[in-house]
Amino acid sequence: VQLQASGGGSVQAGESLRLSCTVSGNIFSFGVMGWYRQAPGKERDMVALIKSVGRTYYTDLAKDRFTVSRDAAGTTVYLQLASLKPEDTAVYYCAASNIASINEDDYHYWGQGTLVTVSS
Repeated sequence: VQLQASGGGSVQAGESLRLSCTVSGNIFSFGVMGWYRQAPGKERDMVALIKSVGRTYYTDLAKDRFTVSRDAAGTTVYLQLASLKPEDTAVYYCAASNIASINEDDYHYWGQGTLVTVSS
C-alpha cells in the first residue's frame, strides 16, 4: 500500500493550494482517508477526513478554509487550502484507515508528507 502526497509549495498569505494524495488501489479498500499536518516544533494534528462514501469531517484547523474531496474512482484524495495564513505552514500528510478517527494511531498507512510554507 502506497500513499503519495504532493502539491505543497511556498505561497503568500491569502493564496490557495491544492494538495493531492494518490492511493495505490483506491480509498474504497480502506474506508477513510485523513489529512494531518505537523507544524515546526509541534505535534501532528488532524485537519480533515473523508470516508469512501464521501462524507467529510473537519477539525477546527480546517473549518471554513479547507475542503477535502476525492475523485470518482477513489484513487486520489484532495485537500484544497484557501486563504492560507502563515500559521498554516506545516508538513501535510495523508493517511489511510478503516476507522473514521482523529487519532493518528488508527491510521496505518501514511504518505511521505508535502511541505506548505506560507509567508506574510
